[in-house]
Amino acid sequence: MDLDAISHHFFGTTDIDTLDATALAAGRDRLSLAFGTEREPGRRFALWAVLRATGETPAPHLAFKDPREQRAAELYASVLRQSETSED
Repeated sequence: MDLDAISHHFFGTTDIDTLDATALAAGRDRLSLAFGTEREPGRRFALWAVLRATGETPAPHLAFKDPREQRAAELYASVLRQSETSED
């Protein structure tokens, strides 16, 4: 999935940083709904990653049933946490 396409589809822009709190929340609601109904693993992971990048998201063990997908999400979240702490 193309991140610009995801951003534009759910948030109406490719620059999410320009959104006010209301628009961001509305986009996250649409994205959460799509995540909950998506069945293709790659698309589902991409939607989860965008949710993670824009705020709170379900924990990997709750978001994914497949242990490999859970592990991938845990690793992804771990790398993001490490990069966030190294920027401080």
